[in-house]
Amino acid sequence: MRKVLSFLAVGSLLFAACAEDNPTIEATGGTATGGTGATAPATAAECAAANEAAFFAPGVLTVGTDFGFMFPPWILKNDPTTGKGFEAAMAYEVAERMGFEASQVEWVDVPFNKSYAPGEKDFDFDINNISVTEEREQAVDFSDGYYDLTQALVVLKGSPFENATTMAELQDAVYGAQIGTTSLDFINTVIAPTEPAKVYDTTGDAKAALRNGDVDGLVLDLPTAYYEANIGPQSDVQELVGQFPSAGEHLGMLFEEGDLLVGCVNLALAEMSADGTLEELQTTWLADYLAVPVIQ
Repeated sequence: MRKVLSFLAVGSLLFAACAEDNPTIEATGGTATGGTGATAPATAAECAAANEAAFFAPGVLTVGTDFGFMFPPWILKNDPTTGKGFEAAMAYEVAERMGFEASQVEWVDVPFNKSYAPGEKDFDFDINNISVTEEREQAVDFSDGYYDLTQALVVLKGSPFENATTMAELQDAVYGAQIGTTSLDFINTVIAPTEPAKVYDTTGDAKAALRNGDVDGLVLDLPTAYYEANIGPQSDVQELVGQFPSAGEHLGMLFEEGDLLVGCVNLALAEMSADGTLEELQTTWLADYLAVPVIQ
């Protein structure tokens, strides 16, 4: 494991103290086992300084994302280094609160499905539209949520499902989704269509299947679905039918299991929530989704 083992005991106490002194922070990762006498870092920067041995590379915050899965509103122009787009901006805001300059942030390519596979990681955290699930939490750790997510339906213009307003009207559609995604889980467990969903290796493959008529609709997270229907290169032929009711899904930053930096990132998120920065970033990049009709 890449962490310095001699540092684990001290880091565990610091993480536990962070969680105890900050009730809005859930100890969703790390090795917090409690302890007495430890001084809790009061800020994300103090926490990062106290846990400097836990970083993948000295003096650098290494952030993972899928370079083949970068698109608005999450990351603009396929370049996270600009800090433009919700998740790119989130990463740099968290980095700053942990004491890093923008020049000290290094991005690495991590395919979506590989990010939550068991094993050692070559990043400090991964931010890539990754929903927190019990299954994934068996192999990796997550930060507290930074965005509550709903699923949405995209079809081709002129589709017989284009004007559907209820789940009952969508039972006979054939759906497509990327393997390992919560969108696929949503199709199978919530929509429960009469025909099994078609599963693809990538979201790009699923989009191509829709354009080719192999599936009737795609279930995607709402921001992605909105982009596909209103902004993306195929928006002239695609229609956003609506969003589904919330199923309690949220996005979290992903860490190697047992990573001591989870508590530091949670402190940064708590700071951002308390001073309004988190809401400001959501409003800046994700505001249009509130007006999307809900499929009942």
